Amino acid sequence: MTSTELNLIAPLDSPLPPVPEGDVLTDSQWTTFLAIADTVIPAIELSSTHSLTHLSLHPSEYANAVGKIQQAVPADAAPDAVQRYLAENASAAPRFRELIQRQFGHYAREDAVKGIRVILSALDTRAGCLLLTGYTTSFHLQPVNVRQQILQAWSQSYLPPLRQIGRALPTLCVATYVKQSATINPVLGFPRAPVHGKPGKDFDYDFLQLPPGHHQEIIDTDVVIVGSGCGGGVCAKNLAEAGHRVLVADRGYHFPAKHLPMSVTDAAIHLFHNGGVDVSDDNSVSFIAGQSWGGGGTVNWSASLQTQGLVRQEWADEGLPFFISSEYQTCLDRVCQRMGVSTKHIEHNDNNRFILEGARKLGYSAKEVPQNTGGKKHYCGYCTLGCGAAEKQGPVVSWLPDAAQAGAEFIEGFEADRIAFDTVRGKKTATGVEGTWTSKDEMGGVSSSARPKRKIGRNLHCHPASFVGATFPHAHNPWEGGILTTMCDEFTNLDGRGHGAKICAMTMLPSWFLPFQPWRSGLDFKIFASKMSRTCGHLAVVRDRDTGRVYPNPGDGRCRIAYTPSAFDKKNALEAVLGMCKIMYVMGAEEIWLAKGDVLPFVRDVDRSSMEEGEGINDPKFQAWLQVVRAKGLNQPEASWGSAHQMGTCRMSSSEKKGVVDPQGKVWGTDGLYVADASVFPSASGVNPMVTNMAIADMISRGVARGLRVEEGARL
Repeated sequence: MTSTELNLIAPLDSPLPPVPEGDVLTDSQWTTFLAIADTVIPAIELSSTHSLTHLSLHPSEYANAVGKIQQAVPADAAPDAVQRYLAENASAAPRFRELIQRQFGHYAREDAVKGIRVILSALDTRAGCLLLTGYTTSFHLQPVNVRQQILQAWSQSYLPPLRQIGRALPTLCVATYVKQSATINPVLGFPRAPVHGKPGKDFDYDFLQLPPGHHQEIIDTDVVIVGSGCGGGVCAKNLAEAGHRVLVADRGYHFPAKHLPMSVTDAAIHLFHNGGVDVSDDNSVSFIAGQSWGGGGTVNWSASLQTQGLVRQEWADEGLPFFISSEYQTCLDRVCQRMGVSTKHIEHNDNNRFILEGARKLGYSAKEVPQNTGGKKHYCGYCTLGCGAAEKQGPVVSWLPDAAQAGAEFIEGFEADRIAFDTVRGKKTATGVEGTWTSKDEMGGVSSSARPKRKIGRNLHCHPASFVGATFPHAHNPWEGGILTTMCDEFTNLDGRGHGAKICAMTMLPSWFLPFQPWRSGLDFKIFASKMSRTCGHLAVVRDRDTGRVYPNPGDGRCRIAYTPSAFDKKNALEAVLGMCKIMYVMGAEEIWLAKGDVLPFVRDVDRSSMEEGEGINDPKFQAWLQVVRAKGLNQPEASWGSAHQMGTCRMSSSEKKGVVDPQGKVWGTDGLYVADASVFPSASGVNPMVTNMAIADMISRGVARGLRVEEGARL
């Protein structure tokens, strides 16, 4: 019987664009890089002699490793699943080298790739090896166990650059391996597609197609909306329904529900910006941003929280009284109603249930998080790879189909290069958008030509997040169920001005979760990864007070990010991290660890289980570990940070000196040009920004529609 007959979600493949031409590394550099990769993820074999090709374990060590991993393997796994998993190294994973080639050739910063090349070349010379490893033998000619000791020494080096690369390269290798491994998913019991839910039917888009060739095409319209995400979708619906000719253009492409959820490899390239991740200039924060038709609304986690009262008041105090008006509340309610936002149909998985119950046991404040699932139960943990059930009411499912039915037109694969301006009635006026269109079947890339403006790109807020993980006695398959359905807000307002951190669940897809955990050894990683079916992962999501900026790379115009979590924001995050650890402890965690290489995991004493029933978090061993966590703090580069919310770089303000757009969303000093997305936030929203983004876009686009009607009346 086929999966279609069973009515299960069985996504179609989504072919990738061509691999970059030419080799990004020389042959000798590839040899050294793959030696590093096969040290991070080694082939592990029973042997008494050290080897260049595998990590050798004595019989007792090997039997112990097999026993630990076997405990987690599903009952229906193949008899040799554990042995095959241990025997696989990184370079044996299908397409491992191809993905590294893509990463270095398309997505990594040029300066970072140059630095890696220098180190790889040095590791194949006597002088370079002596300086970097303490040996004169080339790195790739060392036995795996010696190479492992070298990587461990790098990660603890007193030299920041060496310590940084000692953490960055293992993270890259783990992330790439987990995406492509032929053996890890059977050991984890992780299926390619969700086992809950049914295939959905989505809207049949009719995208504009232009004639082949390099000549110029002109499309006449009333409104061009650049970007099809949460702000663009709302604007398209409102302006089209107001009777205006609307064209929505996006550099990303649409993939119907039958392709969703994508594989993690395909999704990184098709659904996310820059191959899945951007990294800040100092490598302190990994940024994730959607880049497909529907933008972030295609890959977000369904959390639909309205703007907090204290944030609304803060923005009003900045000279923007709209945010405490009943009109703004109407905008919030209107966008939530369209998406069927509700908590009524939530079924919590353990990853979320533990937050609610653990917070209750500790006396912390916690709540359910409304979901934009159209008033339906949506028990799926894969939606960050796209929603195959077409139930998540992002722009692709709701706002853009509404716009189409009102007459809006769409073009995918359009790289907006510049805005055209003219002087109209003595004022600088935006008159169009110029760019390059690439047909979907070619999947070609187009370089950016960003044009900096004095305040554009500044005031970057991003909700930096720190991670805590824990293993529990029983398997609960954390990748099943809604991703983010609960939240602990005990640590939201630590300074009395709305700055702090919220505790929430994170997506538990192995390729997202495992790379953030500190690498300590090849064997440790394989044992650690095998526990995923009984693991939970939580985030401390910070409402950041302090800011960074985005700017174009001087060479190719690609986006660069200057952002480092400040001491103030790290201090707030630490309080929430300690709170997460306590929640996991009272919920019975056997091990608790941070995404931080200089703090060893807390391991619960089995023989204390009866005492802990009365002690709770007063367990002396646990308290001593918490003191170590507090003393170490969330310093860089030891601590890993992630961000999925970028806000504030086209700040809304009450005067031109303070920001980029006015209270109606119009760019100061320019007619006909509006910004209506999360970049206009005056400061961080402190909650998932989707609903705030949509409500602001609702206000701005309705104002634009009124203005267009006035202009049309004047012309008549």
